[in-house]
Amino acid sequence: MSRLTIYKDDMPGVALFDSTDPAAVAAALAQIDVGFERWESPVRLKGDEPPATILAAYRPYLDMLMGKTGAGSADVVKLTPDHPEAASLRAKFLAEHTHSEPEIRFFVAGAGHFVLHAAGRVHVALCEAGDLIHVPAGIKHWFDAGPAPNFTALRVFTAPSGWVAQFTGDDISKRFALA
Repeated sequence: MSRLTIYKDDMPGVALFDSTDPAAVAAALAQIDVGFERWESPVRLKGDEPPATILAAYRPYLDMLMGKTGAGSADVVKLTPDHPEAASLRAKFLAEHTHSEPEIRFFVAGAGHFVLHAAGRVHVALCEAGDLIHVPAGIKHWFDAGPAPNFTALRVFTAPSGWVAQFTGDDISKRFALA
């Protein structure tokens, strides 16, 4: 179940907001210009399909999404606990960073936390299969799928260079560690 918990950025243990209601999650994230939607997709996959099969199955949704956002390409990111680089990839995603383009993700399977640092708050958004999150360029954030990551997501890009992070150097992700 998707969930949003919001904290003051200097008080990791005290939640100011906590909801699993998709409309409430979307409304709270909209206050910092982050988009959130639940998609009820008729696409049913087993979870072990290759990226090309996943992209083809979701192509009508991707075409619609890319048309709305002006994006130019999409790919599949999949991380499982047995991935040989799971620990190093987790560490890379855990550092607070920004992007010069929006970060758009649709979760096909599994789950992960997008943690957004904006307006003096830390917004911990648990995204699961069926969730679409749209993080605008310039929003400080990090991603945590936990010590045993298990997710598949579609990534949508506007720039041909794909995922390029500008790291802030702030250690806030350590103060708000999830696991």
